[in-house]
Amino acid sequence: MAGCMLCPRMCGADREKGEKGFCGEGAAVRAARAALHMWEEPCISGKEGSGTVFFSGCTLGCVYCQNHEISRGQAGKEISDIRLSEIFLELQEKGANNINLVTPSHFVPQILTALKRAKKCGLKIPIVYNTGGYERVETLQMLEGYVDVYLTDLKYLDAGHAKTYSGAEDYPQAACAALLEMVRQTGLLKFDGRGIMTRGVIVRHLLLPGCLADAKRIVRYLHDTYGDQIYISLMNQYTPIPVLDCERYPKLAKKVSKRAYERLVDYTIALGVGQAFIQEEGAAEESFIPPFTLEGI
Repeated sequence: MAGCMLCPRMCGADREKGEKGFCGEGAAVRAARAALHMWEEPCISGKEGSGTVFFSGCTLGCVYCQNHEISRGQAGKEISDIRLSEIFLELQEKGANNINLVTPSHFVPQILTALKRAKKCGLKIPIVYNTGGYERVETLQMLEGYVDVYLTDLKYLDAGHAKTYSGAEDYPQAACAALLEMVRQTGLLKFDGRGIMTRGVIVRHLLLPGCLADAKRIVRYLHDTYGDQIYISLMNQYTPIPVLDCERYPKLAKKVSKRAYERLVDYTIALGVGQAFIQEEGAAEESFIPPFTLEGI
């Protein structure tokens, strides 16, 4: 936490002494919700739900973030590492299929401390690292042996889109290097008898308006590089958020067209991708965003 270099921003903030990093967070863990979540991919949520812990703050800061209420710091409560370990165990007691760490990058040291304590106290379910993909390999290496499933985004291969929408022109290089490390750590895909993933990588891509060409590049890259080593999850749920600056980002002021998503799915099938999740029509009308009311915190 002193001279923080956990994420590719490498802002150097002395979070131990109260400085806030680019992520907007100091040394103490801040979280906004810990509860069973039914809206992840079927092999993550299952019937029982995924034990999600939504952390406050974010190292990326996408202008269209659907979780902006917590990613931009308005919601959340500071908790100790001990309390975090208790939350993990409480979610296991509720029947969670896994512990799902949502936007955890800037709290990796504290999460590791909590996981070590929780495992000594009986935590046995898989650990899912749910990230926007903007990660440092060195930070991911700290997690080896503790994370079982990586649920990561690959938002852009177009550096222009990455700069415009996330202020991170280096996102493509960082995310691709991070993904390579994630696959190295987890190895072959594994599932339990109920079809719940216990080991492996799922790469999500949220199709954005006007970004179909880049989405196709991403699918091709993933298929050519990893084949059946990973799952690809194609999402069509993009919805403009109320705080979006529509004048500055006019292309993002509308939902993704049905035809654009169909073209991406057709392209994915034509490539021969056999392990993919697609969303049904109408997903953009649904709310996948839970209320951040400090439930479970």
